Amino acid sequence: MNIGELAKRSGLSQSRIRFYESIGLLRVDRKPNGYRTYPTEAVLVLDLIASAQRAGFSLDEIRTLLPTDLEHWEHDALIGTLRAKVADIEALEARLTQSKAHLIAVIADIEAKPDHLSCAANARRVLSRLTDHDADHEEMASDDVRLLDKTHRRQSVKQVRTANIPA
Repeated sequence: MNIGELAKRSGLSQSRIRFYESIGLLRVDRKPNGYRTYPTEAVLVLDLIASAQRAGFSLDEIRTLLPTDLEHWEHDALIGTLRAKVADIEALEARLTQSKAHLIAVIADIEAKPDHLSCAANARRVLSRLTDHDADHEEMASDDVRLLDKTHRRQSVKQVRTANIPA
């Protein structure tokens, strides 16, 4: 099938399909006139790529998972990789739960401003408590931050900026 038909069947743009081809995720045959010809299994491969990306796999991880021929899956390697991804997600969930609890505690601390303190003094009070507790909290890994960037980080920043939190 040609790239236009593959784009229609897969719901992906032709440029995305060419990109997957260029990085080795999608096999293509070239006719003598230079046109691309995709096998019928290309739709399935593109669906697998999209599903794996939604599950949090990087393109490099997907490349190692996809066999060159869909008839030759390495069952044990696939199961091992999928289980490792589940473990990664569970670890991220635990770190996110810890980060959420920390932020909720900071909000509560800010909201518990004694009446006799100015906003600036309250900010210093909260910041001093934060610096005392920072040594006790595990920091998020850079991979976690990149994953958050892809999902909710921008939305969370917007919510924090628009929240009515007294100083």
